[in-house]
Amino acid sequence: MRRVPQTHVNNYIHRERDRRAISLLSLMVFCGLALSTGFIYAAQQHFAAINLGYQNEALRRERTKLLEEQSRLMIARERAATPSRLENTARSLGMQPASAAQIGFDNQSRTEAATAPTKGPHLVSALAVSTGATR
Repeated sequence: MRRVPQTHVNNYIHRERDRRAISLLSLMVFCGLALSTGFIYAAQQHFAAINLGYQNEALRRERTKLLEEQSRLMIARERAATPSRLENTARSLGMQPASAAQIGFDNQSRTEAATAPTKGPHLVSALAVSTGATR
């Protein structure tokens, strides 16, 4: 049974556009873009934090290595500055211990140091008087 004649021409159907559906679709696209931008930013921050962690760990290892080297160098310096080592090094350079005759003080400079005042403008005038200098 045929209800529509075979020669019947169908009319084109024109549908009205639903403005509410278009606005909902555009809102969903905007929210999706905002959400995906947030995920991309969070991923970028995550990878940057991982990279900084690796750099931090490398710097910690370098700091530990440098502290060990500093400790080693300080121990070597202290070993080199021991009196017995200094004496051996001085003898290898041709130095000799000082004799009592080589150590002495000038009596005049010793008495000036004992009689000179230690504070104030008197120090300058006392030194000037003792050395014979004038202003």
